[in-house]
Amino acid sequence: MTTTTAAETPNPGMAPPEVGPSRKTTVRSWTVFAILMVALVGSVVAIFLPLTPIAIGCAALVMMMALLCLRVPVALTMIIPSFAGLYAIRGEKTVTSALTALPYDQVASWTLSVVPMFVLMGLLLWRSGLTDTLYTAARHWLGWMPGGLAVGTNIAGSGLAAVSGSTTGTAYALGRIGIPEMLKAGYDRRLAVGAVIVAGLPGQLIPPSILLVLYAGIAEVPVGKALLAGIGPGILVSVMFTIAIILFAVFGKDLAGTKESRVEAAHVSWSVRFKSLAAAWPVPVLIVVIIGGMFSGVFTATEAGAVAALCSVGIVFLWKRKDGGAWRALVDGSVGTVSTVGAVFLLLIGVEALSRMMTLTGISNGFADLIASMDLSRVEFLLLMLVVYLILGAFMEPLPMMVLTIPILIPTLEALDISLLWFGAFTVFMGELAILSPPVGILAMVIHSITKDPEVNLGKNIPLKDVFVASLWFLPMAIVVVLILIFFPEISTFLPDRASG
Repeated sequence: MTTTTAAETPNPGMAPPEVGPSRKTTVRSWTVFAILMVALVGSVVAIFLPLTPIAIGCAALVMMMALLCLRVPVALTMIIPSFAGLYAIRGEKTVTSALTALPYDQVASWTLSVVPMFVLMGLLLWRSGLTDTLYTAARHWLGWMPGGLAVGTNIAGSGLAAVSGSTTGTAYALGRIGIPEMLKAGYDRRLAVGAVIVAGLPGQLIPPSILLVLYAGIAEVPVGKALLAGIGPGILVSVMFTIAIILFAVFGKDLAGTKESRVEAAHVSWSVRFKSLAAAWPVPVLIVVIIGGMFSGVFTATEAGAVAALCSVGIVFLWKRKDGGAWRALVDGSVGTVSTVGAVFLLLIGVEALSRMMTLTGISNGFADLIASMDLSRVEFLLLMLVVYLILGAFMEPLPMMVLTIPILIPTLEALDISLLWFGAFTVFMGELAILSPPVGILAMVIHSITKDPEVNLGKNIPLKDVFVASLWFLPMAIVVVLILIFFPEISTFLPDRASG
């Protein structure tokens, strides 16, 4: 869930930036702002009118959407409308009671203690320099294939995702390494950018995943099993995008570099390959600790997180002993963990407040009754949700998508006998697609900021349009992944169904 931003470095080879926004852009911005303010004020007024509970709930949701579009922090966009709705429906005593008990009851849970452990582990490994090592190993082993550098970038992203749990962090780290390497080898800039973008997509599916932990809290399912449910889909995503890259390289003329670059990679000696693989030993160690421990029952999810965090401390001290940066990394990681965990817990409080408000208004049960009246099958409903999430993803980030839809959908999922564990992986992956889709496309914006650095773009202009085009190249394969998950849900549920405990 961690969002990493890159400092934009001016590129002398590009056209000079505009001094300021054009008048047309300014007028459009003020028009959008005015519409949002009207929606916000109108929804606030509507909440306190003598309306039916469902109408009050709808007004609260409009208020929440307006606050989201105005860039108010996500937790506050849930908390403010929810308590306003509770006050309008049940009065001051209900709000006072909720404010007194809800924050403690929602976050004082033993299962949520896994959150700081996984966050600390990811932040420490981020500072250990593991990215360079993983990318080198992937390049040595896979560089001979059609599109080998792009395939290596994708596999390295899956490995980094398995120990960091950060989509944007993975893409940011690989972008600074992989994009210039692929451009040097003659790759089309769109394939180079696209390979980096999709390399980060398993980041919130393969444990540790903060979004899956948050989903477990919202849906009230076991955290450990929710994390295990993401492993199969995460591996599937990586495999399918690897296939897509190979197909681009085979059938796309001059997309994947020169034949000479593949021949050069094929002549890497086996000793060099095995040395590069051995240097990436923290990845398999942590995978065994996290996944093996939870699946076998040796560790609970919380205990696996604690042991993995302890291992990451040791890894940082081993890797940073030469430059003496271990203590600095430990301090930075600890401070970042406190900040991130505080934000996560505030989000959980907001989610619970929103859930209570929608339950009291009857929106959740009303939506379930509507779906029941449509007489949709499981597959039909999920295909409908695929379209809905693709539309929402064009305007919203993953967290708002989850908190807006999951509390409403849970009664419907139970009625259609859809596994809540499976739906967690489905929702998180659809949220991952949201950070690629224009016009929001947070991950696309991050990659675009990286490509402005002359050391990354090697003097080639890579506009935002190319970044979005690169994302769209891989969108059909992403939809294929979702369809496979819909028709073969066992890919997600196999491990949690067989896990101990």
